[in-house]
Formats: sequence, C-alpha cells, structure tokens
Amino acid sequence: MALKRESRQPDGELRIIGGEWRSRRLRFTPVRGLRPSPDAVRETVFNWLQFDIASARCLDLFAGSGAMGFEAASRGAARVTMVESHPTAARQIEANRELLGATDLIDVFPGTVERFLHGNSQAFDVVFMDPPFRGNLLRETCALLAECHPFSDDALLYVESASTEGALPIPLTWHIIRQKDRGAVRATLIQPNNPSHDR
Repeated sequence: MALKRESRQPDGELRIIGGEWRSRRLRFTPVRGLRPSPDAVRETVFNWLQFDIASARCLDLFAGSGAMGFEAASRGAARVTMVESHPTAARQIEANRELLGATDLIDVFPGTVERFLHGNSQAFDVVFMDPPFRGNLLRETCALLAECHPFSDDALLYVESASTEGALPIPLTWHIIRQKDRGAVRATLIQPNNPSHDR
C-alpha cells in the first residue's frame, strides 16, 4: 500500500481479509493521501498468490498502512519486511505489529525504498511494490529493483499502479503473468527472473 493521490478511507481503518487475522481491523494514521489497497484488489492479488505466500519471505515497499504486508503475514508468510518513509505511517505500522503480537514476524524499515534496497542483502520470495501514483516513482522503482535485484530464484513481484498508466516500465527480462484493472487500480503480477515454468 502506498501514499497515493486518491483520498483515504474516511474511517482510517483497514480490514485483514484472510488467514490467521481474518476480519481483524487495524487503524492507520490519516496521513494525507494514504489509503490501503482496496479489499477487492487485495483479494485478487492473494488469490493469485495463494500457493506462494506460505513460508515466503515477503517485502512490502511503500508500505503505507501495511495492508499488503499484514495480509501476507496473516496468510502464513515466514517473514515480512515493510518499508515506509513517512515517520507517522511507519510508527503506526509498528504499533499494529505489536497489537497483533507479530514483532518476531514483521520487520519495519522507517526509511526510503532507495536506502533500503541499496543496503539490503536478503533475497525475497514475494515483493509488493505500490508507489505513489504521482511523479515518476513507478519507473524509478522498477529501475532500482532491476539494479539491486532483491529476488530469490522463483520470486514474484506484485506492482500496483493507476489503471490509466500505459505499459509498465519494466525490463525486457521481466515476465507479466497476471494483470487486472479494478476501477482506478491496475494489479500486475510479474516474474522478475526468466520464468522456469508456467504458472
């Protein structure tokens, strides 16, 4: 979930839709422009990932409310790292992590995606990337991921973007395997390595 130009949910609340914490509601600080990825989008994404999340090492970039990361943790991820540069949003993610008793499962990096990726030495199985729709962050972050390559051999990358966006600015070696528009949001699932098999 990212800081986006759309208005936030008015109640400042997100609902975990599946797994151990199903139907749990978490508060998020009403930072300007912050809203969780819609329930319908998350349901689509985690249906795509239903056989890939269990025991996966997950990375949630531009975490915002932490919706994607908390959903992954609820559904059995081995470990989730959330990266969020807005101090207030990062502190709220930490508070919700403690509320869920998940301090040993979820790591929070309160800094920029660029700083995290340049200092990272881990390989992740599932990466969620939901940059703000404004500006050129989608292109810049795709380039950063291609440069730093924080992916395991069979990794999957989820990209959330505006449905009005043109072709995603991804390297030729990345392979789109799922894509769906839901209202203003485009959900895309990508293999960032040369695919070894069809999914």
